[in-house]
Amino acid sequence: MELLLSTVLIGTGVGYFAWSAEDLIQRGLDAAAADFRVQLRRLRMGTKYVRQLLAVWWAGLVGLALVLWLVFDLTILGIVICLILAAAPWYLVRRWAFQRRQLIEDQMADAMVALASAIKAGLSLAQSLEILAQQSPRPISQEFQQLVGEYQLGKPLERCLDEARARLRSENFALFAAAMQASRESGGKLNETVERIAISVREMQRLERKIQADTSQARTSAVYMALVPFAILALYYFVLDPINTERLFTTVFGQSLLCVAMIFNILAYLWARRILHPDI
Repeated sequence: MELLLSTVLIGTGVGYFAWSAEDLIQRGLDAAAADFRVQLRRLRMGTKYVRQLLAVWWAGLVGLALVLWLVFDLTILGIVICLILAAAPWYLVRRWAFQRRQLIEDQMADAMVALASAIKAGLSLAQSLEILAQQSPRPISQEFQQLVGEYQLGKPLERCLDEARARLRSENFALFAAAMQASRESGGKLNETVERIAISVREMQRLERKIQADTSQARTSAVYMALVPFAILALYYFVLDPINTERLFTTVFGQSLLCVAMIFNILAYLWARRILHPDI
């Protein structure tokens, strides 16, 4: 009865807070949805229901926090867990965007060689770009398809290249776009310029792959090190010392220790990933 009464009172308080802070919540949802739409457009994913999904996600996290507080008495730990889960979509979307950008970086050298071969065969720059849009693998073919489509609709090629460069944030594509713009403005053999850039890009990719191969074991170790604390905690909770380990979840001091350990563990993993992914 006491649990039910406290749940009703807390639910009423949360509802009143949501009603009184409606404008602030709406502005927060709008800002978060706008940021998500930018990232999802780069991933070529739909953005129609982003705001609604974010609202459902946030409401679910509030409900989870209340359940962890009222049912399991995990006040501090529940708040930290919900904050980490609230940041999870941002991390995942940016992670996917980074992986897609890296894949485009890897495909740019072959695309530049194909462009140079098409120009050497006597095709115009617009025809060569159209061939790239049709024959290149995804995801770079999607970017060339958008570039060619905008150019065919009447947008100047320089503007199409500038918008693609801002959208992709790719160093290799920036070199590629700069070479095409310089060739259109001052003349010169575009195929030779693009071939030289492709050779430089392939050399950088070779160095990056060598570094990735040399640090692959360290990256795997970073994952294991991030998972080991949870495994040790489970071992102590179920096998070695269940009574004392339970105090980490039932006391405020214990929950505070768990939260600090969890935060430092996540920061250490992210820091290790940052160190082990150098940018050449």
